[in-house]
Amino acid sequence: MGIYNEQGAALQEPEPYHMQIKDKKGGSRRHPRMAAPSSVHRHLSRVPPKEIFNDVMFIVGGWTQEDPSCPVEQFCSEYNEWKSAARMVNSRGGVAVGTLEGRIYTVGGEDKVRCYSSVERYDPDTDSWSTDVAPLSSPRSGVCLLEMDGYLYAIGGHDGITAMNTVERYDPKMNSWSKQAPMMTRRTRAVAAVLEGHLYVIGGNDGDMALSSVERYNPVDGTWSICAHMLTPRENAGCAVYLGHIYVAGGRDELNLQLCTVERFHPHSMRWTPVKRMRSKRDNISLVVFNGSLLAMGGFDGFTNLKTIEVYSHETNSWRHFGSMKSKHPGGRVAVLC
Repeated sequence: MGIYNEQGAALQEPEPYHMQIKDKKGGSRRHPRMAAPSSVHRHLSRVPPKEIFNDVMFIVGGWTQEDPSCPVEQFCSEYNEWKSAARMVNSRGGVAVGTLEGRIYTVGGEDKVRCYSSVERYDPDTDSWSTDVAPLSSPRSGVCLLEMDGYLYAIGGHDGITAMNTVERYDPKMNSWSKQAPMMTRRTRAVAAVLEGHLYVIGGNDGDMALSSVERYNPVDGTWSICAHMLTPRENAGCAVYLGHIYVAGGRDELNLQLCTVERFHPHSMRWTPVKRMRSKRDNISLVVFNGSLLAMGGFDGFTNLKTIEVYSHETNSWRHFGSMKSKHPGGRVAVLC
């Protein structure tokens, strides 16, 4: 897959299996028509696709006081381009982004005046946001948001004064949130992942400093337990499950330094091991699996907000430059709809 470079040109021709986005009924999503290079047409006719991916990627938000516009963009694999999508109703930073049943949810956040409890839902079929989603029980920013077993879990965050250990679960059928067992540690700006039926909450900040601690939630009995600590304390990291492991990348440490280090968690040995460092330091990074590839997107390197993207190769344990987003999204988050 080629993703736009700083000038907007494609860095690489898309691989054939990345060229088309299919909807759930098997039809193609419609986008403004763009002519594909003749070399791509020749490549497609010469090599039959080995695998079809249906992932659709959105970058949601990115709020600063200088630019509070909170843009939303969708990457169209079929035409190798980013296009603008409808913006959230309420512009805010520190918003949590998650997916459930083919839709994107944004939860909480702040605008430097106050924290929010509101929740919005994006429907990609209508390119529209709705605010008829039940709010959290209290306003907070820096929340973890992820799906497990058909529910959304909103975990931790801060209310503008203190970090929280609150856990709430959203039932889309009832349009309601319910309190779950709280975490053992207060955490804001942590990351979370679901692996082998357990929910892991990793790192973050307890209100005083960045954390390396990890805890795991068992939804069967509703209990939390301590897991092995990460090798490095980090908050604002990126997190994704890839090839049966949890990968955590970037963020910033207890000295407030931006990180390029990466580590992964092995669920059977219950140990963290180092992975090759990224090429760039990335605080507030998005780490996602898109069309079978692990991508590190955006972030802040200590000097500027990045548009660049890196892709990880597990065969060679290495990262390489993979193009760029079209716009900067400081603090924005990537959502992938499968």
